[in-house]
Amino acid sequence: MAIKIIAQRREVKLGKNPGKKFVMRPDLYVPIQEKKVFSEASTHSGISAGVIKAAWDAAGEVIRTWATEGHSIPLPGLGTMRFGVRSKAVADLEDVKTSLISVRRIIFTPNVDLKDELKNTSIQITCLDEDGNVLKRVTSSDSGDVEDPENGNGNDNVNPNPNPNPNDNTSGDSGSIVDGTDEG
Repeated sequence: MAIKIIAQRREVKLGKNPGKKFVMRPDLYVPIQEKKVFSEASTHSGISAGVIKAAWDAAGEVIRTWATEGHSIPLPGLGTMRFGVRSKAVADLEDVKTSLISVRRIIFTPNVDLKDELKNTSIQITCLDEDGNVLKRVTSSDSGDVEDPENGNGNDNVNPNPNPNPNDNTSGDSGSIVDGTDEG
C-alpha cells in the first residue's frame, strides 16, 4: 500500500516567494461506505456484521457521552480522542468569557502502532502541470518521520493549549507544503 499525493504546479500569490510552485495535496479516494467497513470487520473477526454494527453504535454513544463530559477516550487499535477549544488568552479575570473561544475541536491522537503504520507506508507523488498533465512520478525514499509535537519535531504552537493533553496534536497544520516550506 502507498499514500498517493498529487503535486500540481499552481500560481501561489501568498507567502515569502510568490510564483509558480508545486503544491502537494492528498489524492483523495472515494469514501468507503459504512456497510463495507462492517462487512470487512466481520470477515476478519468471524463476528456477524450486524453484531459489529450494534457494538459500534453502542461504543459511539459511550464515546460521545464521555467526550462531552471532558474525558479523553481510548479508541482501541487507533488512539485517543477528546474535545477541545481554540481560544484567545487574556490577562485579566474579568475579561474571561465564552466569546474568547474561536472554535470547538475534536482532537485525535494516534497510538504508536498507527504512527508506525504511517511511518512504514511509502508515499507516491504524481507531479502535474497546471492543466493536469503528468510530468513525473516519485516514490518516497525518506525516513518516514511522523509529526510528534510532544517530542519536539512538530510545528511550534503559537497559541498553546492552556490545559494540554500530553497526547494532543494541536499544531493546526493544513498539510500544505510549498517549495519545501510548510504553509500550514
